[in-house]
Amino acid sequence: MLKLRRIGLDSYPENMAVLSAGCRVYRAEEFRALRKIEVSCGPQQILATLMIAEDNGLVEPDELALGKQAFRRFGQPEGSLVSIAQATPPRSLDAVRAKIKGRTLSTDQIDAIIRDIAAHRYSPMEITAFLISSASFLTTDEMMSLTRAMSKVGNRLHWDRPVVPDKHCIGGIPGNRTSMIVVPIVAAHGLPIPKTSSRAITSPAGTADTMEVLANVDLTADAMRRVVEAENGCIVWGGHVNLSPADDVLISVERPLSIDTREQMVASILSKKIAAGSTHLVIDIPVGPTAKVRTQDEAIRLRKMFEYVGAQQQKKEG
Repeated sequence: MLKLRRIGLDSYPENMAVLSAGCRVYRAEEFRALRKIEVSCGPQQILATLMIAEDNGLVEPDELALGKQAFRRFGQPEGSLVSIAQATPPRSLDAVRAKIKGRTLSTDQIDAIIRDIAAHRYSPMEITAFLISSASFLTTDEMMSLTRAMSKVGNRLHWDRPVVPDKHCIGGIPGNRTSMIVVPIVAAHGLPIPKTSSRAITSPAGTADTMEVLANVDLTADAMRRVVEAENGCIVWGGHVNLSPADDVLISVERPLSIDTREQMVASILSKKIAAGSTHLVIDIPVGPTAKVRTQDEAIRLRKMFEYVGAQQQKKEG
């Protein structure tokens, strides 16, 4: 067994583990080829990408260090005794291979893929394979299944209100900060608006970054609920609330690859809003030569996709 240690390593969104090259319990050479490991402490388990440290000053030979994200997700205190083993490839990769070959995936297959992505069972290469295969061809039913699957993993908020409005801009316009104005107006009129926003994606500062100048945005789901109950509204960073966490993982790979298909965009946005407990949603779709949507026809097509998926989800929720 190894002693658990927290290390100040930010590897968001991946789980990162560090093992000493001179480890006294395991031979580091056994893990060099397949870097995905399963860390266990009793019934508690977490998957992490392994790094081998040559410097004993970073991690001792009888320790396993976890980065900030992995340590928080694992939930065990420093000094706990843990064991490690090679992680077995997720079975849902068979569905990804089927998608690469152009096949249509079932709801169960998409559910399995999203669960494994949210549990950090996929490497960035495997996530890329899923994203590119989906970007090439995604049916309407698959888009619906993807939206529902993403909204089901992680936290899901429920509000004891008949109307819970929200708004979202599809992004792509630097400096667009309408949320900073809309949220307090809606809250002042007595409607709850639990607004989750992103950090920087296409500009140096996202809405959450801008709001952080004025207030803390790294709230837990419970803290977010308390703020909304007291003030009717909030603007928080969605990545910390753990709503649709698979979406955060997918975005971290989509961003450097500039993958931004309409179907994946709809699933991404609506899964977050469903998980946040919203009942009504206004979508801001900027149109122009430098926006994500260049023409009015594109904007109308995207609007209809949002309306269709939203209506189908409303029927399902009943």
